[in-house]
Amino acid sequence: MSAPDHKRQMQDLEDRISAYKTARGGKKAHQEEHYSQANVAWRMVTEMVAGLGIGFGIGYGLDVVLGTGPFLMVVFALLGIAAGINVMLRTAKEVQAKQDLNGADAPNDDKGTRTGATDKGAASGANEGNKDGD
Repeated sequence: MSAPDHKRQMQDLEDRISAYKTARGGKKAHQEEHYSQANVAWRMVTEMVAGLGIGFGIGYGLDVVLGTGPFLMVVFALLGIAAGINVMLRTAKEVQAKQDLNGADAPNDDKGTRTGATDKGAASGANEGNKDGD
């Protein structure tokens, strides 16, 4: 007799857990969101330092092999910085696209509503001025 009662209790518990998970909606805790932003920041710093380091290494190696002095080291270090900045910008666009996608699914907050209204108003105001010939 205790076996069916135990199975029923386990089923009730599983139902309650699944109801809680669906009610929660998969939202991240504030701490998890903070850590994900920190991870993105460290990723950008790492990309920048890696670009600089690789460019510096290639330039130094070519200077040693070719005997050109610090000329190629400086050139490739600058190219490494440019590549690091390019990758950082690409990462920032990726993060922004994720936030825009998540923002479209989430309910509107005060910041999103004001920003969207301001951007649309400024864009329409600029277009209206061009139509009138001002």
